[in-house]
Amino acid sequence: MTSILNRRTVLTLAGTAAALASPVAMAHLGADAGAHAHHADAFSSLLEGAIHPFTGLDHLAAMLSVGLWSTLSAKAQRVNLQALTGPAVFAGTMLIGGIVGAMGMHTPAVEPMIAASLLVIGLLVATRLHLPTLLGAALMAMFALYHGLAHGAELSGHMGAALAGMVASTLTLHGAGMWLGLRLQKSASAPSKWLARAAGGAVAILGASLMVPAMAHVL
Repeated sequence: MTSILNRRTVLTLAGTAAALASPVAMAHLGADAGAHAHHADAFSSLLEGAIHPFTGLDHLAAMLSVGLWSTLSAKAQRVNLQALTGPAVFAGTMLIGGIVGAMGMHTPAVEPMIAASLLVIGLLVATRLHLPTLLGAALMAMFALYHGLAHGAELSGHMGAALAGMVASTLTLHGAGMWLGLRLQKSASAPSKWLARAAGGAVAILGASLMVPAMAHVL
């Protein structure tokens, strides 16, 4: 009789422990699942932001051209502070524009200004025109703000991760443009000089071609 009671007591305690442990275990699993979902969302948003600058020819051309112009205009044989100013200002201001765009703020001038940025920066590359540092930085900041507004309005998900990916890709494209500019700057051959002019001219023509439909959309 005693052994039966003891057996019932053990089974009762075990059942009670299992009943008490199950909600704790479920809560723990739920927390982990939420954490994994959060990390997955942040990672996918990071990828989305990183890919986004590569999906539009206008953004791609502008960011490469900024890096290219920064080294060509500075006549830099290597990366220096003067050559870094334009890309750094562009990336930083584009982040600000991205934050503002993600908050839902929009202006109809976005598309015309993006087209204008291609036209102007393309001409700067083609002519290798050197601007005073402050003027060049102000010009890059103005154009970058509108590029950022466009990106921020189109990004989704975990916004902090998406913006981080966007800035990382922007800096990568600037770096690629700077590398190309350094290569062209070190080469004294005529084809190298004409290559820069042709690239800048192509970007300027792209900007001009986008200007008409962009203005028509605004009007």
